[in-house]
Amino acid sequence: MQNRKLFVGNLNYSVGHSEINELFSNYGEVAFVKIIEGKGFGFVEMANEQQAENAKNSLNGTEFKGRTLNVDVAKPQTFNNRPKRH
Repeated sequence: MQNRKLFVGNLNYSVGHSEINELFSNYGEVAFVKIIEGKGFGFVEMANEQQAENAKNSLNGTEFKGRTLNVDVAKPQTFNNRPKRH
C-alpha cells in the first residue's frame, strides 16, 4: 500500500471527527480526519502506511454507529480540465 490516506464510506451522518479519530487511533496515530458533512463519507490519514493498512484491514466491513463501514485506500484527487462554460 503506497498511501496513508483512507476513504471511509457509509458513515452515519451523526458521526463527528472525534469519534472517527478515536476509532482509527486504535490502529495507530491519526494524522488527519476530514468528514464530508451530509454525504456519509470522509477521509482519515494515518501516520504511516502500515498503520493505514492495519486500520483498513481491521475496519472495512465492520459495523460502526449502525452502519457497515467501507474503508479503502483513497484514490488520488483528479481535476477536470475542461474549459468552463460562460
